[in-house]
Amino acid sequence: MSMRTHKLRCTGCDLRIAGETARSDFRCPACGNLYEVEYTWSEGAAVPAEQINQPNASALRYLWTERRDSTLAIDQSGVWRFRDLFPIVDDDKIVTLREGNTPLYELPKAAAALGLNWLFAKHQGMNPTGSFKDTGMTAALSVAVSRGFEWVACASTGNTSAAMAAYAARAGLKSMVLIPEGKIAWGKLSQSMDYGSNTIQLRTDFDGCVRVLTDLVGRAPIYLLNSVNPYRLEGQKTPAFEILEQNDWRVPDHVIVPGGNLANCSALGKGFAEMKHLGFTRKVPKISVIQAEGANPLYTAMQANGGRSLTPVTADTRASAIRIGNPASWKKAVRILESTGGWVEQVNELEIAIAKAEIGREGIGCEPASAVTLAGLKKLVADGRVGREETAVLLLTGHTLKDPEYTINYHRGQLLNDAELAAGTPAQRDEYKATQFGPLVLDPNTDDVLRAIESMTAVPATR
Repeated sequence: MSMRTHKLRCTGCDLRIAGETARSDFRCPACGNLYEVEYTWSEGAAVPAEQINQPNASALRYLWTERRDSTLAIDQSGVWRFRDLFPIVDDDKIVTLREGNTPLYELPKAAAALGLNWLFAKHQGMNPTGSFKDTGMTAALSVAVSRGFEWVACASTGNTSAAMAAYAARAGLKSMVLIPEGKIAWGKLSQSMDYGSNTIQLRTDFDGCVRVLTDLVGRAPIYLLNSVNPYRLEGQKTPAFEILEQNDWRVPDHVIVPGGNLANCSALGKGFAEMKHLGFTRKVPKISVIQAEGANPLYTAMQANGGRSLTPVTADTRASAIRIGNPASWKKAVRILESTGGWVEQVNELEIAIAKAEIGREGIGCEPASAVTLAGLKKLVADGRVGREETAVLLLTGHTLKDPEYTINYHRGQLLNDAELAAGTPAQRDEYKATQFGPLVLDPNTDDVLRAIESMTAVPATR
């Protein structure tokens, strides 16, 4: 199926190749750019008109709804339920943990604080391993299985390693993770170890791990599962389909995503564009990317030259999932920003911490990297780029338990240093303190507990 239904198209020079002939690093040999998956029905596909078999939007919407009642694992998956729009492997090669089908939550408190009528969060942290990586991993690892690989590998800041290890274990493949020593949340690393992956810590940063991994897969029969793999993005585009389906096929005005390696922006942009091209919708949302100030190469590039070139930075942020200084998919992301009219913003550590606490007060929580979306949205609203009557969707990429130490330190008042607090406004510093809910330590005395309750509320406690 995969040979008949798709090709890989270079996003730089438009060179098209069969998927199985791609280099081990998934870079175009002619220009060095990344590929994307192209089907006969894709916009701009280089195929004769008579060979185009364009999917029927109405029929597919009905089929996707019907599959919800199926007992088959591939139908219960919120990724493979949409497999008609990425026929990359035969059904019997699919490796699934029933990923996807994640909730679209309303955020009424955050919306009220921003003066917005509608604010939602698409919580990809509700996937099997607790992050959005599962949606892409199920797709790319299924391709690895279909092509007979025994080993798979990735470089990771945490979430990718957990997802790869889980799906490799499910498929019976051997897996290896390269991680930067001391620069990963242990809650994430514990997952990959639990799933039986071989973990190697390198004395470098994430970008250094990528360099070693790229050399490694060129010298050994190991399948690369980082987001340079275009099949990852085919799975990661499906949350765009879910957002539309969950919103009764109405297109939100804005989708806000965290900016790390930038594959999420690329994947969602591709998904929304395909929906429009195939007639499911009449427009696409503006997709905006938010980066941490300490890991902001895309923001810096857009400010300096409109994204024509990017200079890597030495990344430093507590939001470890986006601690990436040389994002592989930056050119793809720039293209999505330009085509949708979105923006790039940066937020500091204090702004991230406050936003994470605010999302927690909604009762859903998220990992620190996810919270950059709300922190960035505040800036977009403040300068009028997002209007009161417009609908915004935040993409929350990871579960709140991915980095519990961050949350604990926040509520104990031990997260940020004096310089980081000084970088905020007086109002932000007040909010930082007001949103901390560290534990009180009291003697086992009911009167003491009642007095504590009285101090927390405006209404005195009664006996």
